[in-house]
Amino acid sequence: MLLVLLCVLLATLHSVTAVAPLVDVGYAKYQGKQNNAITQWLGIRYAAKPLGKLRFAAPQDPAKMADTQPALQHGPVCLSTSTSIESGTSEDCLFLDVHAPSKAKAGDKLPVYLFIQGGGFNANANANINGSGLIRASGMNVIVVNFNYRVGIWGFLASKEIAANGSINNGLKDQRKVMEWVQRHISQFGGDPNHVTLGGVSAGAGSVALHLTAYGGRNDNLFHATAAESQAFPPLRTVAESQYMYDNLVGRAGCNSTTARSKDTLACLRGMDTAALQKVNTKDPFPSRTRAPIWPYGPVLDNDMVRDYTYSAFDKSGFLKLPAVYGDVTNEGTFFAPKEAKTVDEMNRFVMDQFYRMSPNQVNQLAKLYPKAEQFPDTAAYWRSTANMFGELRYNCPGIYVSSAYARHNITSSWNYHWDVLTEANAKSGYGVTHVSESPSIFADDKTANAIQGYWQSFIRSYDPNAHRNSDTPKWESWGKSGYERIHFQANGTTMETVPASQKQRCAYVSSIGLSLRQ
Repeated sequence: MLLVLLCVLLATLHSVTAVAPLVDVGYAKYQGKQNNAITQWLGIRYAAKPLGKLRFAAPQDPAKMADTQPALQHGPVCLSTSTSIESGTSEDCLFLDVHAPSKAKAGDKLPVYLFIQGGGFNANANANINGSGLIRASGMNVIVVNFNYRVGIWGFLASKEIAANGSINNGLKDQRKVMEWVQRHISQFGGDPNHVTLGGVSAGAGSVALHLTAYGGRNDNLFHATAAESQAFPPLRTVAESQYMYDNLVGRAGCNSTTARSKDTLACLRGMDTAALQKVNTKDPFPSRTRAPIWPYGPVLDNDMVRDYTYSAFDKSGFLKLPAVYGDVTNEGTFFAPKEAKTVDEMNRFVMDQFYRMSPNQVNQLAKLYPKAEQFPDTAAYWRSTANMFGELRYNCPGIYVSSAYARHNITSSWNYHWDVLTEANAKSGYGVTHVSESPSIFADDKTANAIQGYWQSFIRSYDPNAHRNSDTPKWESWGKSGYERIHFQANGTTMETVPASQKQRCAYVSSIGLSLRQ
């Protein structure tokens, strides 16, 4: 009888521990929750509140908190480029989530997947990703970390005033702060700080590229492999080229009036209420352009963290030589291109509005590579052509270029994919295989094995997509010395393919002008 009671007591204690695990990260104790053999700590503060004098400043360590903090719900999402404050968003948004197998113990050294969400550097578009499906697909052998970071004016406003009395590229520095947090604390959750795969989607994948090239390709041992989904290469501006955006914001905010506060415009912006500043957070066209771009703010050349244009850094070998996955979907641009684009001129104007240094000669040459495409209901004649051009400029061709750069620099642990899983509805509408449509399959938690998730969890665990892939999937061959070999995901199966000659031709030109476009 005593033995039975002892067993019941031990089981009860184990259950309590699993349901409410308590982790001490030094500045605070966080209590998470367990569900179906996976424990989540949601809403862990990784940096101090970026308010007041810390607005437009680099992230700082969080203050110590005496009480145990419940880590049971996601933290607020960062404010986007918008004139309103949407529900669930806040300027105080620097929070992360940890997802781990409940059986994990401190010191287990499980591989870590650190995921950067997208949103064009102007929104947190993939907030609150649930890592449970990826963990289950790995056989409970990985830990997933995701987080929010500052975007838009809050993360990427740049000017001489901010350079002198604040910090440039704070959105990227928030991401770096999370990497440092993982190095200090992930072992408490059972993770291995020396086995971290840095992943991301869209602007998050573009961020991965920028961290590979950060500080001139300096290795701070913050991550050890990379996995990029639909990587975005935005045009980068210098601080001087960004000054007009700061000046316009100062004007809209009333910080350039003849008041005492206007003598220090940065102090004026920092002193404003969040809602008041957000109310004037509108988009400006690039100089010499007539319409605002989709994503006006983004990373800036600061001669420190971001020292070179992305195309140039990969061309010059100014990046970390780590195992890597890059890839994209078939129709990257259909979500973004205007459906009302009726003519070549309208197509060209839209694309030039997104790339502030694109010349008329360049866009005319591009128009020859992207002639009138297939027509679809409720869309104008050049919608799909515009989508094809923009998608390859910002997403497809950069991924192909980077994989080729790895081959040129004799890096063999490099893989590329083409996601081509088309739904019937999207085939009819013309949207096709849309931007970041691979991501739900990577994080799926529907208890059915899918090919890309199997490769992904294998790469996280071993830096090789084949070591632990699903048994019914083919070997994912590397890009290869000759290059242009990638895996092709379709609804009816997965095979290797060579990048089509037509896409190689288009991307050869796109990449040749990438540096002049400041990508």
